[in-house]
Amino acid sequence: MHDTGGMRERLVRAAVRLLGEEGPAALQARRLAREVDASTMAVYHYFGGMPQLLAAVIEDGFRRLDERLGQLAESDDPVADLARLAAIYRSAARENPHLYDLMFGLSAPGGHRPDSRGGSPGVAAYGHLVTAAGRAIDAGRLRRDDAEHVAAQLWSALHGYISLELAGHFDRLDGPAQVFRPAGINLLIGLGDDPQRAAASAARAAEAG
Repeated sequence: MHDTGGMRERLVRAAVRLLGEEGPAALQARRLAREVDASTMAVYHYFGGMPQLLAAVIEDGFRRLDERLGQLAESDDPVADLARLAAIYRSAARENPHLYDLMFGLSAPGGHRPDSRGGSPGVAAYGHLVTAAGRAIDAGRLRRDDAEHVAAQLWSALHGYISLELAGHFDRLDGPAQVFRPAGINLLIGLGDDPQRAAASAARAAEAG
């Protein structure tokens, strides 16, 4: 649909901002329209309804995550690169937890279930982890296996930690130091890495920020 005024983009941006500032309860057609100085019909004209708008928000979230992960330059330590990707992923989730919940189907603003769960942008974002896992396997750091299978294990652990952290379950702990990094190192060792090398790569990634 022709959109000379960029209304679709403005509505998506408003939705992302409201998610971050006020949470999913703020995502209502009337409120979004008011934020972009338009009528409520703008939501239906440009998207068809709230589920389709939320699907666009999810796609935008994954696209931005893909861009952030893609900015990481490869180093000579593929395991450290895996740890850096995990840190970038965690940082993105913490910046807008409600958007993260929406992207992974953990929330349904206004009772609306989006029509999408990431699509191509979600696959692209995940692809960075697959590529890094493949490099670690080729370098002999992880045992020979399908890179996508390894990436799926790493992603599952990462997603589980982040979901628990965002829900406040690690408030009594130093989550990054006592849970996040040790769990990552233990998983890498289980995937075949040498314990000392795994710890050194994790430390290298932490030093890099």
